[in-house]
Amino acid sequence: MSDHDPAASYPADDPVLSLLARLGDVARAETLPRFRRTGVGENKAAGSGRAFDPVTEADRASEAAIRALLAAEAPDDGILGEEEAAKEGTSGATWVVDPIDGTRAFVSGIPLWGTLIARDDGSRASHALVDHPALGERFLAKAGLGAWMLRDSEAARIGVSGTTRLADATLITTAPELFDGAGAGAFETARRRARLTRYGTDCYGYALVALGTADIVIETGLAAYDIAAPKALVEAAGGVVTDWRGGDCRWGGSTIAAATPELHAEALALFSEA
Repeated sequence: MSDHDPAASYPADDPVLSLLARLGDVARAETLPRFRRTGVGENKAAGSGRAFDPVTEADRASEAAIRALLAAEAPDDGILGEEEAAKEGTSGATWVVDPIDGTRAFVSGIPLWGTLIARDDGSRASHALVDHPALGERFLAKAGLGAWMLRDSEAARIGVSGTTRLADATLITTAPELFDGAGAGAFETARRRARLTRYGTDCYGYALVALGTADIVIETGLAAYDIAAPKALVEAAGGVVTDWRGGDCRWGGSTIAAATPELHAEALALFSEA
């Protein structure tokens, strides 16, 4: 079967996708009951001079639940997560986990936060979960096969748009103030060229690119757990995701996630020297 086969149905018997779905379920059991019911939690940046960087009981409980299930189901695999120390594995595979991507949104009551989990096989993220519990939307991806949105137990195949120019594109980033120096100038140029620019979506922006309702996400300052699963989702849906130099960004940095090679190339030309 060729990459991104439009006829591919959701492979419910895939053991890694099945495990990802169960990991999403145990994470939801910790996050959803706490959403809009907790305070701002702890500020991880307190005293550092950095911007407010919250972590909540929901973040920690969700990652603990994910790690417990992985310990039972994939004990030989490594784990790289945001809230706990990395676990070395012996299998060559690593699970990259962000229990709540968009904690600022979570503590503000905005429902666009998500749980991100990718299984990296040593060369790429072969499978990924991008889960949005407050929206009731779950995205699953398998490299080379496709990407799906699951809602109410129904799985629908998704794919990127055919947009090839910034002039026709919806551009998304979390916050423009995250760009600085040459990156800020490049983003301002991209923003002016784009048909429409939207902010504040965190990981949901990548899901929208995979869905085909938005066209490009440009971000900077990402950790591996911020980008591993979104990158895998967009690529499985037919898009292109690299760092600002055109290289592999799955371990973090500055990223461009675009629906088409042409759109990606236009953005890359703006950011390659930033």
